[in-house]
Amino acid sequence: MTTKQFALSMLFITSILSTQAQSISTESVNYKVAKNPKTFIEEANRKLKVTVTSPYDVTTEQVIAQHKADFENQLKNFEKTLSDSKAEFQQKLKDHDKEVIAAKEKFELESAEFKKLSLLERMAMTEQGKNPKLVTPSKPIYYEPQKPVYREPNLNDFIIVNNDVLATQINVDGFDRSGNYLDVTVSIQKITFQDNNGQTYANQPTKVLAKVNGVEKMNANYFQDFKMVSNSPSNNINKALTEKNFLNNVIAHINAELNDNFAMQSINRTMLLSNVKNNKGKYDDLEKASIYVATNLKKLNPQNDEMNQAALTGLQKGIDIWKNTIEKVDFKDKKADLNAKIGEMVYFNLIRIYLALDNKKEAEKWLNAMQENLIYIDLSYDGKNALKAIESQIYNTK
Repeated sequence: MTTKQFALSMLFITSILSTQAQSISTESVNYKVAKNPKTFIEEANRKLKVTVTSPYDVTTEQVIAQHKADFENQLKNFEKTLSDSKAEFQQKLKDHDKEVIAAKEKFELESAEFKKLSLLERMAMTEQGKNPKLVTPSKPIYYEPQKPVYREPNLNDFIIVNNDVLATQINVDGFDRSGNYLDVTVSIQKITFQDNNGQTYANQPTKVLAKVNGVEKMNANYFQDFKMVSNSPSNNINKALTEKNFLNNVIAHINAELNDNFAMQSINRTMLLSNVKNNKGKYDDLEKASIYVATNLKKLNPQNDEMNQAALTGLQKGIDIWKNTIEKVDFKDKKADLNAKIGEMVYFNLIRIYLALDNKKEAEKWLNAMQENLIYIDLSYDGKNALKAIESQIYNTK
């Protein structure tokens, strides 16, 4: 091997080692951010009062008493139910006899027409299964109704509540019931069932009125339109349980709307965080930055100002390391420890962390800086797609 060949081989090996040392990995970090309500209320005034009017004022004793009354009524009407079922069956038998006669007449007519055809035509129709066939309907079978037997009601199927209990089920996160700065009035009407094409639909018009310190801030109507609740007709469903489930959905929807309007909430998000494989302490600072950011992103807590501020302080340590690192990157020297590949990673991290913190202005600043150096950065297919997504997020939502 000549000296020149040896030198080229060593350069190639060095390039491979450099590439291996700069292995970039990416992880998803989950975190929470604040979602501001439509109407902001100072923490000291987060006092809630809820008043509910509804058709519900039922006790366990009333449910049991009604269940027994319904059973007694079924028992009282059993003889009529039995008589009606027998009469209905006799009518089905008569209808069946007529259907048999009609089927035979149809068969005879089709057979007469079939015989008029040529032999070849009859053979062709027979092969295709189109030759006349006598199809008679099945004879009805009588199933005698069973005499009612009393069973204790399943109380879990019933709505055993009153207006005061319903009021306690309506909540706004972060509010207590020690005052009426946020005064909510809820009016829930009786549920209505409706049959349509063998399915059951229901509606339960509900009105929500909310005042903040006496000023109306919310006036909305819900569940006025009919919504499908079963693929079976209403006479085949457990109406009590269906109504209970529907009411639970009404309460859940009211809570979601009230929280969207007045509560400080948290939203779950995910950030992609890139890190370089540390080789013999060469990238200690970048590893520390990733640890600072990953750890403190998870600590963000919009519901706890003290904890949230501590997390932001920890995040800044990682951000400062990235900013300091990007100043040292040599974008033109591929063999440098801090080369364009490291620069790409740090740029993506800076842009993503500011997007995670909803600071699009700062994110755009670092995007512009990255674009200035794109001529030196060899973006992969995934990298190009990531950059396009970031550009869209920044430019299209400003």
